[in-house]
Amino acid sequence: MQELNDKDFDEQISKDTPLLVDFWAEWCGPCKVVGPILEELSGEYTDRLRFAKLNTEEYQEITGRFGIMGIPTMIVFRQGKEVGRLVGALPKEHLKDKIDEMLASI
Repeated sequence: MQELNDKDFDEQISKDTPLLVDFWAEWCGPCKVVGPILEELSGEYTDRLRFAKLNTEEYQEITGRFGIMGIPTMIVFRQGKEVGRLVGALPKEHLKDKIDEMLASI
């Protein structure tokens, strides 16, 4: 999974292939649960969805720009626009169902 920063964030979310960004922090227990699940899912969506993560502690300006109030928060972007958002540590099957719903709507 790609680690985003303030130099490449806008470029990456602006691409045509959707990008799921995991907003996380090192101290966040639920983030540590979701991270490996997203790694697994990234292998299942290779042609349809890209996966990346952004450390909320290091990039607070971006975090604030998208109104991230709790983590983990996962936002799916396509062509620079938010197309879906998930908040909290969700089981793999639930995450997969929600991702499928988001992809079907774009």
